[in-house]
Formats: sequence, structure tokens, C-alpha cells
Amino acid sequence: MKIGNKIFENRTYVMAIINLTPDSFWHESRKTADSALFAVEKAIADGASVIDLGVQSTRPGYVEVGADEEISRLEKPLALIKQNFDIPVSVDTYFSKTAAFALEAGADMINDVWGLCHDENMAETIARHNASVCIMHNAKQRLSGDIWGAITGFLANSVQKARAVGIAADKICLDGGIGFAKDREQNYELLNGYEKLSALGYPLLLGTSRKSMFGGAVEDRLPQTIESTLLAAKKCVLFVRVHDVKENVRALEEFYGRY
Repeated sequence: MKIGNKIFENRTYVMAIINLTPDSFWHESRKTADSALFAVEKAIADGASVIDLGVQSTRPGYVEVGADEEISRLEKPLALIKQNFDIPVSVDTYFSKTAAFALEAGADMINDVWGLCHDENMAETIARHNASVCIMHNAKQRLSGDIWGAITGFLANSVQKARAVGIAADKICLDGGIGFAKDREQNYELLNGYEKLSALGYPLLLGTSRKSMFGGAVEDRLPQTIESTLLAAKKCVLFVRVHDVKENVRALEEFYGRY
């Protein structure tokens, strides 16, 4: 997969979560415009291959902010990151207005938790800027029955939408959407069978970092997160999106050192 001037293939890479929000569920990931640059510098030093900037919390029960607020959170940090570091930057948004601003300011990828379905102009915006995209499964109602048909059908439809407007095949990855429109049992079913999504023909991204499916306090969920990262590596998932870069990178290095 291509993101910016980098090509990713043949292993699992770490995408670092940098949240520019005051209300993300893991307090350690919340950064201000002034602290974000130091957080990115540390993530790179710890082995991150991609930076993912969150400008809106999507935790359970979150209160939505609009595109203008997202842009105000994003403007200074994105400019500083692009000026100081040569690393692909993804922006987590489902608003095409935010996406257009981010891509014009140098971002390389849009991570859309609504899989190009929330904003009718999103796919075209990404295509116009020749950018990459992560398409995630989501739904307004919790899934019931067979989850695989719903997830793969949604993702296939979104991929078709992306390809129809000219987004290159090698600039697309897919995310099954763990924690979105799924209960704990469904999240584990998805995680344990994640490789099934590879049948759609695109690389995968897994996002489980410190999520509630692991139970207990958010502060205590790192071991389960690392277990899921190692499972992702075994299943040939291309990216894991995590809060704790150093620990997940170390686990992957040990994994690849054994195999």
C-alpha cells in the first residue's frame, strides 16, 4: 500500500494515535496543539511508521463537533508535523471539508470511520487529492445475526465507491471496525476471524488499542492490546493503530525475530 511517499508491504506496521481532542477515552492520548509535536517525535523514535491524527472523539457516547472545530484543532499541529518530520500522516475524519483542508495542508491519508458513507463528497475529495484512504465498517444500529455478511458487504460497497471516483487500488486499506456497532462477543468474533476480510483483496488495518472489549480499566488493557497486535501479525494485517507505540513495536520486533 502507498501512503504519501512510502510503500508498506510484507509485515505489520504500527500506526500511532495522536488525539487532538479533549475527550478521547484514553487520557494519555489527548494532546494539545503545543504538545502534539513532541508526541509525534516520541512516536517516531519509538518506531511508528504512520501518524494518525484524531480531531474528533468517537468513543461511546461522544458529542459530535463539526468540521470547523476539527480544522481548528488540526491546523497548527499538522503544519508543524509536516514541516519537521518525513512520516506519512493520516487524519481521522468523516467530514469532507476537514479532509479537503487536511489533504491540502499535506496529510497523506484519510481514516474514515464511516467508510465513505457519512459524507457524499468524501470519496471524491480523497480522489481529487490523489490521497490514500482507510475505509472502516460502521453502522447506525448494532449488528445482529451473521456479522460477516454485513461487514464485508459494507466494505465492498465502499471500495466500489472509492474506485468509481478514481482512488487508486494501492491506496486503499480496510478496517473491520472493532468497537463500532458490535457487542463484545461480536468484536471477538471479528478479531479472531479478521483474516476473512482479506478476501476483499485489500490490506487490512486493525484498531483494538485499549478498547472496552478487553474489560477492566482502560489503564490495564495494554497486555490484551499487545496480544491482538501479535494476532494481527500472524494474520498478515498491514497496520495496527495503537496508543502505546514502543510496546507494540517491541512485540512485533520479537515476533518477526522468531519467524
